[in-house]
Amino acid sequence: MAEPLIPAPRADTPIDGRRARGDRTRATVVAEAVQLASVDGLEGLTIARLADRLGVPKSSVHTAFGSKADLQVAVLRRTREILIEHVIAPSLTEALGRPRLLAVGEAWFGYLAGGVFEGGCLLSSAAAELDGRPGPARDELVAVMTEWLDFLACNARAAIRDGDLRRGADPDQIAFELQAIGLTANWHHQLFGGDGAFRAARAAWSQALERPARRI
Repeated sequence: MAEPLIPAPRADTPIDGRRARGDRTRATVVAEAVQLASVDGLEGLTIARLADRLGVPKSSVHTAFGSKADLQVAVLRRTREILIEHVIAPSLTEALGRPRLLAVGEAWFGYLAGGVFEGGCLLSSAAAELDGRPGPARDELVAVMTEWLDFLACNARAAIRDGDLRRGADPDQIAFELQAIGLTANWHHQLFGGDGAFRAARAAWSQALERPARRI
């Protein structure tokens, strides 16, 4: 099974100048919206607040995104791309399985600690904010987080197959535990500050991926 969270290459299409300008405008708006949502939350993200941050009329933002729900979905899709850029892509130089899981853990903790978002990891905060709020934004978040868990489970499955993790281990359980380590590290860092959370998280991640004892 192919790993999820790796974007497929896009086919070349003719360039439309007006559409290209519109795409650049949307990209600029979304970039600011991502940072604003990381501080104020997705529910606190409004077209009026975003327009004020950008220093443009509300109509400009409204033209790019017809509704708050559309804006929230666009923000989550951009956040998915950021996760791929900062966490998934750097790990792809390592072999599928345990080596890649070790690399993705290191990249993820660096991403969580590195100030990519003004208010901390948006996916982590959105998971807490939207877990009981049905709607398009929650549906988009569920899709992104399902991809992420599948990515972890896919590599855990490969590690079990290669003998790098205990035979008979449940790859979905391993993915659950790795996700829990990252979420806890982000929560602890955002609440208490400092780097202690990531030292503890790296140790826990490594322990979760310890090689099985070799029989003599």
